[in-house]
Amino acid sequence: MGTNRRYADAVDRRMNDRALVTIARGGELQTLTPVELRLDDVPLTIDPKPRRKVKAWVRFGTVPVQVDALAARWTPDAVGIVFHIEGTEYRCWVWAGAADEQTS
Repeated sequence: MGTNRRYADAVDRRMNDRALVTIARGGELQTLTPVELRLDDVPLTIDPKPRRKVKAWVRFGTVPVQVDALAARWTPDAVGIVFHIEGTEYRCWVWAGAADEQTS
């Protein structure tokens, strides 16, 4: 028996969203520390109207998960991201290598 290709992407998205909600409820969002960021020593760029879309790895407690986010600020080594899960806004810093810019 075949699968319904017309709605497969929408079903996958809903399942991923549900999993993300469960993960977010299971632990506190982790972020880089001030010592890791070195904001007193490196240049910081702040985008007042973030538009740069990224896919970033974050951790809720000890559970890593990839989220769609906006890059709101950055240093040579880190990216400050903003993302939403079920209407709640989250902000954290991740290493630059943990965020990949989205082209579409």
